[in-house]
Amino acid sequence: MINLLVWIIYGTIVGLISKAIYRYKDSPKGFLSTLAIGICGSFVGGFINHLAGFGSPLQPSGFVLGILGGIITSFAYRKFVVEKMV
Repeated sequence: MINLLVWIIYGTIVGLISKAIYRYKDSPKGFLSTLAIGICGSFVGGFINHLAGFGSPLQPSGFVLGILGGIITSFAYRKFVVEKMV
């Protein structure tokens, strides 16, 4: 149970930082979208971290790659969801 709480906090932090770096006018607002971007970004960054052979996602390399994954997730959301709606 505590593991799930740690991942929610980690995903929220990653989501906040990646949304602050990659901003656009029609970015999704709110806590749930930030959490979703952070969790998806953490998953993408964790996968890259695992493929590269680095350590745990909670180490600095995993945190940086999680933020990079959040930026990739935000870009993909904008490219495939927002642009299709307009």
